[in-house]
Amino acid sequence: MKMITSEAKRLLDKLYNLRGNDSVILKQMNKERQDAIETQERTKNEKEVLIQEIERLTNEEALLAEQGNKLMNVLSSINRDDFAFVLDQLHIDFEPEALNEKVNKLLPETIDKVVSENETAQEKLTNVEKEMNNAITLVEELGIRKDEALSNQSKLNEYFDLALNGNINITRDEIVNLLEKFAFNEDERREAAKLLMFPEDALYDYDANLNGHEEIKVEENEPAVAVDTTLETEVVGEDLTKEILAEEETIASKEETVETHETNPESAKGLLEKTLMEAGLNANQFSDKAITKILENYDAELIKKNVEILKNKNMQLDILFDNYELLYDQELNEKVEKLLEIGKEISDICMMPSVLVKYDLNGLKNTINVLQISGLDPKKVPLMAY
Repeated sequence: MKMITSEAKRLLDKLYNLRGNDSVILKQMNKERQDAIETQERTKNEKEVLIQEIERLTNEEALLAEQGNKLMNVLSSINRDDFAFVLDQLHIDFEPEALNEKVNKLLPETIDKVVSENETAQEKLTNVEKEMNNAITLVEELGIRKDEALSNQSKLNEYFDLALNGNINITRDEIVNLLEKFAFNEDERREAAKLLMFPEDALYDYDANLNGHEEIKVEENEPAVAVDTTLETEVVGEDLTKEILAEEETIASKEETVETHETNPESAKGLLEKTLMEAGLNANQFSDKAITKILENYDAELIKKNVEILKNKNMQLDILFDNYELLYDQELNEKVEKLLEIGKEISDICMMPSVLVKYDLNGLKNTINVLQISGLDPKKVPLMAY
């Protein structure tokens, strides 16, 4: 049985995470990129709405000025005495002079209000365009940064391959300089360089254990080097090991389910039927297409969780037969809550559950946002129109 220090294991956990597709740095970049793309899409919609609003207000201002001036000219040319008899006989209250004064007073105020609204819309447009351009720039920057991060990751893997093959021919400075790009602090860089340059101390044992070839024992009580395990891009700290292990267990569980499905479809279907039954659903009421799609996205816990969400919100479970995608929707609860937040009733959602399938959470938020910018109340707009 092998033994490595807890600090060496923690540092190797961190290094091995950075070597793979689940690298916290790459995951953070992907999240930032997705957020920027969503911002870009949202601001694009807002820009279109604002441009239309500005055009409407500009036309309204011109029309008010044109027709208002014409009306004042007409009213000022009318002498009531010329029509006094007919107006009195018909009991029509028409005072052109008083009406002209009223128009003369209200017209400038109304035009000023429209001009003010137009200026506000123009200001919003400037801010939205700025936000959109920043998002576009960020997407481009993240593309460049990701290429650099992948290059650094490739170099890190190259160093590890050399060390694991007992052919480490790189200098300490090269390792230290590379790890600096991953935002490792000075102590981490120094210790990691030792692990690579002297793999027999811990690296061989760690890698063998990681690949299931050998068991290692961690010496918890050995004095530890003070190491700051926080990366600038919100890298997890001391809980990184637990997080990675948890992710590995989740991935292994999903891979096992996929493998079962591929090698024995009947067994997978039976497992799904059992899950649906436990959730209070009858698998026979789903179409063959639905069963196939649910199996492709099978997650027993998520299915049970989403069914429980619908039950807790007093929603009819039969909506799932035609909208089976909701069974494996990671954002189901958030989307329902968003619709309730804008004033929709559970009965509204049950009448049109397809809106939950049509949009992801950000798409739903963008649609609501566009309705509000257009001056519409999302609560009063039927879900059918979403």
